[in-house]
Parts: sequence; structure tokens; C-alpha cells
Amino acid sequence: MGDDRPAWARRIASERDARNWSQRDAVRALRAHAPGELPADESMLRQWKRWEAGQIPNDFYQPLIAALFGTVTHAIFPAPARRNGDAEILKASGMETLEIVSRLNRSDVDSATLDALRITADRLCSEYPYMPSEQLLIEGRQWLRRVVELHSKSLTLSQHREVLALSGWLALLVGCVEYDTGDRHAAESTRRAALSIATEADHAEVGGWAHEMRAWFALTTGDYRGVIASAQAGAEVASRHGVAVQLAAQEAKAWARLGDRRQVEVALDKGRRLLEGMPHPENLDNHFVVDPAKFDFYAMDCYRLVGEDRLARTLAEEVLRTGTDFDGTERMPMRNAEARVTLGVTAARQGDLEQAIIMGERALEGDRQSVPSLIMTSRELAAEMRRRYATEPAAQDYLAQLRELGKSKPGFLPQ
Repeated sequence: MGDDRPAWARRIASERDARNWSQRDAVRALRAHAPGELPADESMLRQWKRWEAGQIPNDFYQPLIAALFGTVTHAIFPAPARRNGDAEILKASGMETLEIVSRLNRSDVDSATLDALRITADRLCSEYPYMPSEQLLIEGRQWLRRVVELHSKSLTLSQHREVLALSGWLALLVGCVEYDTGDRHAAESTRRAALSIATEADHAEVGGWAHEMRAWFALTTGDYRGVIASAQAGAEVASRHGVAVQLAAQEAKAWARLGDRRQVEVALDKGRRLLEGMPHPENLDNHFVVDPAKFDFYAMDCYRLVGEDRLARTLAEEVLRTGTDFDGTERMPMRNAEARVTLGVTAARQGDLEQAIIMGERALEGDRQSVPSLIMTSRELAAEMRRRYATEPAAQDYLAQLRELGKSKPGFLPQ
């Protein structure tokens, strides 16, 4: 018989189980996160049982439960209804593209054209998770070129700043896709251009993301101290923006790879507190928006590295659930791939070579990949394979497959 409880109810039960807590243990731990006295133990225990059975907690308890499990409210509980941004994005796509381009050929630029460009940039950034890299790179570069050419036109001061901001966002997008495809040098040049634009426009958020990209580049090439330096530099620039959450997450990932468990927890908690205090994003698909589900993805990586296998596995399953539609379509293929690597690593550590290989191979199958990130995480699975199953033919086949992927992207060959 299937479990028809809401996803959030199943998750809090799984999170509790991953920590080897009884329901009474969970109630006891919850008290540490409460701002004041909670009802008596027996009353709270009945409440907890109702929550796991599917009765949704009220607004007071939801953030306490999220904090208890080291995440943010809307990573577990459904977010309030938000306006549909998809329709607005579609207004500037498809057949309207020709109209936008024709408007750009005029000697001056009106607010409607800038609005259309803003929506187009948002659409492109929202297609990052699933659009084939080659296609997104072509479109991104085309629109970046068109926007940059606007600087030669007659612009007001506010229009000039708006065009600079749009140039910055598109440069960030192009740089990310260039790096995904293994073109490190182009990506770094584009990132520096975005940072320069951010400085000229005094745009803290674009500047913060340019530093975040540097942290990401450093992470995937093994420069963990460089990750921490870039994350801290970005936080100084954009401490009040969503990118500060991702910067904290990159710092946590670096500390995890340096083996400092205490600093991992500090960085994750910093990011969690920042995200909990921010309004829920309107467009969760935009690559440069940090959504609650993304925070689970960050924590998953860290827990895998520090050996908290049950927590890592629980979060990996949550990442796959939120990154896959009911019909099986993968909305977040790159996140899903890394979640499968996590499941592969935990399976390998538990002695289940067959499941480890299944997960490792599935992670390599997707058409939309961030090759540097995928190789970085797959390298960890490869290390487990060598350590535990070096003489097994199936493990050797997987390692050979991973080496081929590395050879296809010079500079990212797995160690």
C-alpha cells in the first residue's frame, strides 16, 4: 500500500530517521530552536505524531522544524501561491523576438524595449537548468551582443544603468554555460567582464554572482582556499542578496573538502539563516535565484563529504523528488545527476557495488551536464570504487567510463 501522506510529512519522518531519533527525541531537540517555552512533552509528542501523519504545522512551528533539520521553511513546507511569471516570460519569446530585434535597430530605446529585454534575459536564465548547452550558448551570446550594442545609442542615465545590468546578467549566464562545457578560459574572461560591468553599474548582485562563479571555478579545480577567499569577497559585495546564500554554500563545500566539519556547519547555518530571512522567490527557475530546494542540494554535497551518509542519502532523495515532475521529466537534470552520485557514494560505502554503479552510470547519462561539477563529484565515487572494489570488473568499467568523460574535457581529467 502506497504512502499517501504529503511530501513534507514523509520528509520530516525521513529526516528524523536519518538522525536515529525517536519522535520523543525530535520533540526534545525541537525545544532548542524555540524562542520560548513549548507545551509539555506529551502534548508536543502528540503534535509531532499528527505532523508526521500529515497534519500541517502552523506558521509558528514550520520554521522551527526547518531549523531543527538544518534547512529553511520552504524547502520542506509548500510555499505560498505566487504569481505566474511564466506567462510574462513568454510574452518576449517566440514570435515576439523579431519585434524586439527590430526595436533595437532604432536610434533610441524606449521603456517597452528594455522591459522586453529584461524578460528575455530572465527567460534565458530560466532555461539554464535544462536547455542543451550548445543552444543556450548561441542564444545567450546573441542577446548579449545585441544588448552591448545598445551602448552606442542615445540612452538616459537610468537606461544606461539598466543596459549595463542586463549585460551583466547575460555575461554571467554565458560564462556559466561556457564553464559547463569545459571552456575554462572563455568562462573566466566572461566572468571578469561581468565583474567589470557590475563595478561600472554599481550592481552588487551581479558583482556577487561574478565572485560566486570564481568560487565555483576554484571548487571544481581543487583550489579550496580560493573558494573560501572568493566566497568571502562576494559576501562583502552582496551581503543582502540571494547570492550570499550560495556563497556561504560554496564556502561550506570547500570546508567539507578540507575536512573541517565545524566550519562546514558554520557556513551552512550562515546560509540557512540568510535564506530563511529572505522573501520567497517569484521565479524559482532562474539560475541566479537561490531557492529553498537548492539549499538542500548544497547540504547534500557537504554531508556526503563529511561521511554523514544517512543525511546525505535523505537529501539526495529529496533533490530527486523536487527535481523531477510527476511524469518523470527531469526539470533539474544537473542537480539530479549529482544526487545520483551521492546515492552511488553512500551505496558504495554500504557494500552495495551494483547500486553504486547503477547510480554512477545514470549520473553520466544526461544530455544537460555541468561537466566540471559532475566530474568533481564523480571523482569521489571513483575514489570509493578504487578503495573498496579495485579488483571488481564492473567497478573497473565505471572508472574507464569516467576517464573517457574527463578526456573529452581537457583540464577536468579525474584524479
